[in-house]
Amino acid sequence: MTDQVRTGGCQCGAVRFRVKGALGRPSICHCRMCQKQFGSFFGALVTVPKDGVEWTHEEPSYFQSSVNIDRGFCARCGTPLTYRQPGGLEIAIGAFDDRSDLAPQIQVNYAARLPWVETIYDQP
Repeated sequence: MTDQVRTGGCQCGAVRFRVKGALGRPSICHCRMCQKQFGSFFGALVTVPKDGVEWTHEEPSYFQSSVNIDRGFCARCGTPLTYRQPGGLEIAIGAFDDRSDLAPQIQVNYAARLPWVETIYDQP
């Protein structure tokens, strides 16, 4: 990933961010907590430089989903935004204004994936 500046935010626009610095490898997580947070089959996230994130409007609200994990969301519209742990911060790929080059490169918690996920693109 390049060192470009990226922007994004929630659906209603209350939470906005700017990220400076190289992003990590985009991923999708199949764990049950990500399925619930995103209300989907998996969560799509990318690691961001912790000191490179600036919240330019409101900041996310957080809830602790497990011992060392906080999940961020917009308190106004509910958009899932972040996965925060002691070692770093990940932002939901869908929250970026330009997601065109953030195709997932790895799947994590693959054993927890829903058994039919690989067939969804076979549907008309």
